[in-house]
Amino acid sequence: MTQPVEVLTHPALARAAHGFCGRRGGVSSGAYAGLNVGWGSDDDPAATAENRARAVAAVLPGARLVCAWQVHSAEVVRVIDPWPDDQRPQADALVTDRPGVVLGILTADCAPVLFHDSTARVVGAAHAGWKGTLGGVTDATITAMEALGADRARIAAVVGPCIAQPSYEVDQGFIARFLAADPANEAWFRAGRTGHGWFDLPGYVAARLRAAGLGTVAVLEEDTYSQPDRFFSFRRATHRGEPGYGREIALIGLRG
Repeated sequence: MTQPVEVLTHPALARAAHGFCGRRGGVSSGAYAGLNVGWGSDDDPAATAENRARAVAAVLPGARLVCAWQVHSAEVVRVIDPWPDDQRPQADALVTDRPGVVLGILTADCAPVLFHDSTARVVGAAHAGWKGTLGGVTDATITAMEALGADRARIAAVVGPCIAQPSYEVDQGFIARFLAADPANEAWFRAGRTGHGWFDLPGYVAARLRAAGLGTVAVLEEDTYSQPDRFFSFRRATHRGEPGYGREIALIGLRG
């Protein structure tokens, strides 16, 4: 019997329909077993479509799902009218003030971040991998929400399941990029074997959000790499030599 869709929520976003979905509750099989929502995988497209429908139904039934073509950028798109999925723009964050639309962010180790200003009734969603966060995707999302009437002092943001520091070994070149941007970024690395370190992605993302002046910032503290029964992970699949990897989805929308 198929498991129900697992949806993780946070009280800071309680006034918006939202959820961070893992891999439980889907119909895919094999390497993509569970709730794989990524069109970029070699999964059966019919299974992927069913998984997406199940995720939306679990978070905001009847809403229209809107996703972007994620490219690890700092680009943000305002959603006024949903677009066909095969015409999605290249961007890594979405914002809207329209009820009945659910914004979707796909991840497989990168950090999904969901935003809400309950007074202005504006929501946002960002794909915050190391490259996008270093490039300012969360800051750009906040600015785009402000253009719709949000106030950053009222915005709540939650960092969802992503790869955690004990699972994220990086080389010296990676570390050097962060130190070149800001020497204070050394705080997000723990020393490792020679020429390597361990990167705290959720900690870094949360720090960027706090530095931007948001009213509430929270982290779910769920490691995608170390929980194969609950989450997809690009890095884990790579380390295991698996033929492919699935993607999970984080969703947020305004109720009518």
